[in-house]
Amino acid sequence: MTQKIDNDGVELVRDMLSPDAAEAMLKPPEGSFAPEIGALSINNVFGPLWTRPGLSRRDRSLITLAALVASRSTHELQYHFRIALKNGVTKEELEETLYHLTGYVGFPPVATAVSIAKEIFDAGEGPEAGDLVK
Repeated sequence: MTQKIDNDGVELVRDMLSPDAAEAMLKPPEGSFAPEIGALSINNVFGPLWTRPGLSRRDRSLITLAALVASRSTHELQYHFRIALKNGVTKEELEETLYHLTGYVGFPPVATAVSIAKEIFDAGEGPEAGDLVK
C-alpha cells in the first residue's frame, strides 16, 4: 500500500476496537483479498469522520447503528454494537434505538439487528464485560 495512513483514524480504531484490530486493518495477512480495505476505512471513515468536532463518539455510534440497520449491513453491525457499548451507549438505549427504527426502516432489518445484538449479549460481551471487541 502506498497511501499515507491517517494517524488520528488509527488511534481511534485502537481505542474503540483494539490495538489488534487496528493492526489487522493496516497489515492484513499476505495474499488477502482486497488488502487495502482496512486502510481505506481508516483513511476515509474513522479518521476524517469519527474525529470531527461537533458530535460525541456516543452520538456518532447511534447514528452509525441507525444507518447500518437501515442498510442491512450485518457484518458491520457486529462491530458497531460493540463500539457503541464502548462509547457509552447502554443496552437499554440500544433496545430503544432498535424499537424506534422499526417505524422508519421496518421490522425485517431491525429483527436482524436484534439477533446480532442478542448474540453479543448472550456471549457476555455486554457493557459489564471487560474487552468488548475480541
